[in-house]
Amino acid sequence: MAVKSPIENFKKIHKDKFLSVDSIFKKIHLGDRIFISTACGEPQFLVNSLVKFVESNPKALMDSEVMHVWTMGVVPYANEKYKRNFRYNSFFIGNNAREAINQGLADYSPTFLSKIPGLFRKGMVSLDVALIQTSLPDEHGHVSLGVSVDIVKAATESARVVVAQMNKNMPRVHGDGFINISDIDYAVHYDEDLLIYNDEPDNEVAQNIGKYVSRLVEDGDTIQVGYGSIPNAVIASLSDKKNLGVHTELISDGLVDLMKSGVVTNAKKTLNRGKTVATFCMGHKGTYEFINDNPAIEFKTVDITNNPLIIAQHDNMTAINSALEIDLTGQASAESLGHTFYSGIGGQADFMRGAVLAENGKTILTIPSTAENGTVSRITPFLSEGAGVTLNRGDIHYVVTEYGIAYLHGKNIRERAMELIAIAHPKFRPELIREAKKRNLIYKDQAYIAGKGGEYPSDLETHRATKTGYDIILRPVRIDDEPLLKEFFYSLSDNSMYKRFISTRKDMPHERLQDFVVIDYRKEMVILATIQENEQEKVLGLGQYQIIKGTHMADVAFVVSDNAQNEGIGRELLSYLTLLATKQGLLGFTAEVLVNNIPMQHLFETAGFDITKRNVEGLYELKMMFKE
Repeated sequence: MAVKSPIENFKKIHKDKFLSVDSIFKKIHLGDRIFISTACGEPQFLVNSLVKFVESNPKALMDSEVMHVWTMGVVPYANEKYKRNFRYNSFFIGNNAREAINQGLADYSPTFLSKIPGLFRKGMVSLDVALIQTSLPDEHGHVSLGVSVDIVKAATESARVVVAQMNKNMPRVHGDGFINISDIDYAVHYDEDLLIYNDEPDNEVAQNIGKYVSRLVEDGDTIQVGYGSIPNAVIASLSDKKNLGVHTELISDGLVDLMKSGVVTNAKKTLNRGKTVATFCMGHKGTYEFINDNPAIEFKTVDITNNPLIIAQHDNMTAINSALEIDLTGQASAESLGHTFYSGIGGQADFMRGAVLAENGKTILTIPSTAENGTVSRITPFLSEGAGVTLNRGDIHYVVTEYGIAYLHGKNIRERAMELIAIAHPKFRPELIREAKKRNLIYKDQAYIAGKGGEYPSDLETHRATKTGYDIILRPVRIDDEPLLKEFFYSLSDNSMYKRFISTRKDMPHERLQDFVVIDYRKEMVILATIQENEQEKVLGLGQYQIIKGTHMADVAFVVSDNAQNEGIGRELLSYLTLLATKQGLLGFTAEVLVNNIPMQHLFETAGFDITKRNVEGLYELKMMFKE
């Protein structure tokens, strides 16, 4: 994969650098702080050799501190039997170190990833030895840090001694990851396969989350995506997008697939146009081969890729990350489960805050609704005691679970709580309602429908184009739609309100609005016609039917905003309500229409029903039977 290297010539020229591993490790002092490259860039041979050296020379290294961002390989130095030799300290907690850290056998240093290079350079975290992995040198003596530039470049510039494992399998990646052999104190030539990252397989939950996220990502957006099964499903859901850009921390197999398919072109990026910018890579061999000497990809140091001020310079920046838990006020933890340290701050806070500052930027937090095989809700009244607040209430625009999308930006606590309850797992919604009432987060009289009848039927969401070109979404009403409907009803003219309710009453208090948003979907249906306007959903029309007990009929009514009338929205609402009613086994609709409401009469009469009507004191009572 890598360019052929004149390695043998450099071994002859720099005999003082190419020593045996034992000779090199004898240069390490008692109490030294030893840095090791990140994730798939970890120099496995050097690490294993160091442990063997200690086993053979147990008193040669004592009280050394080993530092990582994240280890994917074995972590022998975290083993209790080496406690007199090593103390492991990580900036991020991976699977291999989690138990040791929570047992007090290793340390975790919570730090924004973008700020770690500064700690090295300023000597606030001094480094004595850096064990890194590089490509073979080119004819000019330059080696590439390959898949791991992140904080590794700063470590090589700051450490007293730099030891490099030169590996022909390490790709040479364009950007900031090149160092000269003159800046390396000792080198070992050892070829071995790089570590690979195996993603968790997608499941139905992850796929549903991915589908919702795809609605929020627009053509031309610049994206950042994390790692794991949900981010993979998100990436897979973007296959129909155009001209996406990438400014991210991590290059994954999924992002490479989007580049190969032409979805990612970087043609619309504000900065580094035409380039995918990242700081490290975790994936499989094919991904490493793709990034090798690829001029469309640049790896920059993490204080550049993750700098919120640089991220904010990308118009339409979209940061997509995951969390372990979020509370009803919008605080999220991605680093701990209560008192148990689980992962770390990492880079998501950098990207979420940078995206918030960007022109037309947006932040998307993805989270499964439950954990522990569906026994625990990840949406909670408040974060668990001991949980780290990775993202605060201002960092998150959208929250996505497999049950839908909650929009939090600019919302008050009551609205946030209702938005999040609406996308929680149905079996936990009644409990969340009760707890939210108890804590005065929502209305004390907030109603809800427990059980199947209250479960939001997301499968009924659909797109329609009206006769005049309106692109609308038709969807069932949700329990969190009260603010939307309040705004909609108060935007209607007195005439429209009177025609809809056949009443002079104009007010729409909370108590009345609940009748529209808290419904048993088995007995009634409320369908909203909405559009997206400046990231906000706006209601243009509302149609509803309520099943008449003891019959196979339902009473139907709808209303369209004044400035959207005569655009075909009412016809689409009626058509969809008819379809849904038919699927429920209903035979027809009844309705009351004012005699002078000619447009409504015309709509019903041209909808294909068999209609009978009678005039009762200025009202037409309609009976409209569906045709076979």
